[in-house]
Amino acid sequence: MSQETTPYTPATLDAYSPGAVRGWRNALFVIFAACGVGMASWAARIPAIGAALDLSTAQIGVLLFGVAVGSIVGLLASGHLVAIFGARRVILIVLIVASVALAAASFGVAVFGSFAISFAALIVFGGAIGTCDVAMNVSGAANERKLGRSIMPIYHAFFSGGTIVGAGLGALAEGLHVPLEIHITVLAAIIIAGTFVAVRFLLPEIDEAALAASAESHPADTWRSRLTIWRDPRTLLIGLIVLGMAFTEGSANDWASYASVHGHGTDRATGALVLGIFVTAMTIGRVAGVRVLDRFGRVPVLRGSAILAAIGLIIFIFVPVFWIDIVGVVLWGLGASLGFPVGMSAAADDPRKAAARVSAVATIGYVAFLVGPPAIGFLGEQFGILRGLLLVLVLAAVAGFASFAAREPQSPAISEATTP
Repeated sequence: MSQETTPYTPATLDAYSPGAVRGWRNALFVIFAACGVGMASWAARIPAIGAALDLSTAQIGVLLFGVAVGSIVGLLASGHLVAIFGARRVILIVLIVASVALAAASFGVAVFGSFAISFAALIVFGGAIGTCDVAMNVSGAANERKLGRSIMPIYHAFFSGGTIVGAGLGALAEGLHVPLEIHITVLAAIIIAGTFVAVRFLLPEIDEAALAASAESHPADTWRSRLTIWRDPRTLLIGLIVLGMAFTEGSANDWASYASVHGHGTDRATGALVLGIFVTAMTIGRVAGVRVLDRFGRVPVLRGSAILAAIGLIIFIFVPVFWIDIVGVVLWGLGASLGFPVGMSAAADDPRKAAARVSAVATIGYVAFLVGPPAIGFLGEQFGILRGLLLVLVLAAVAGFASFAAREPQSPAISEATTP
């Protein structure tokens, strides 16, 4: 039975007690972290994967492109799936599928030595993770409304923390010579078990008892109506915010270390340290940012974030002094930290349109992860890697100018009608 037709009674409202809402929040912490752990654990074993399949650098890029292709398909389908089945059910199914697909990819590499099996499994993995991304952000935004304070950046901080844990587990497995298929399969089993436990605490993201009271004033939610969200100017503007800030974040993950080595002449160990400083600054920004958001609101924070990122980028690109560059990296990380999660919150303001709008906004934002690496690489080849990062500066500015679209709603959302 779909979410649109599930019967709700007044007793349902008791589910949104303060304790239940906090349990919902904690379950989402686990889910966001699990996604980060899974993705980073696989990424950490890429050198071993390349060696096992005897792949060139270009061929590894093609293999990883399977994740990107699947992610886009998952993002495009996710709005409909979440609207029909609800975020809780979607999260459960797709995290199981993602875990099984990741284990299958590891067997494709280590047992069958097959590029084709691994590539196909990674497409499925990418599709499941892309769908989960939207579902958990929709659920997170609904939980944020029920809590009555900003929490979305903390969810994304847990994802960042999960990537750190996943990378550490991958490095440990590599150091202990744990076979790839054993490492990934055990991890997949743990993620599935954790998912079964966590989803039990997720609550419906749409308070249907409240929605039913005003159903006459709203059109029916159908797949056709959900597609119209792509013609909504606010959706596109929030998409620009997420695109610009995702580009600002992703460019550092892809190029900060390389730019430090080949642009500023540091050694590779120092280049890795630069990336670590960026990730740390971004995680701190997400944890600390909730208080700033609650005090100043989304629009000033997004504008300030874009300015911080721009100042950091200008320092990193143009100042040839290492310790000053580190200051620039810290500002870059702090500036990049809140754009994506705040954009997701803004996209989910209206519970009726949350699934469709978050899906559309996430799809626009993910263009940064697809186009960003080759675009900066091309510019870097032509003008030098530091000058290539000027594209990031432009997109950070675009995000800052579009930030007015993320303003908080003027009246309480329907789903807040029964907030305890």
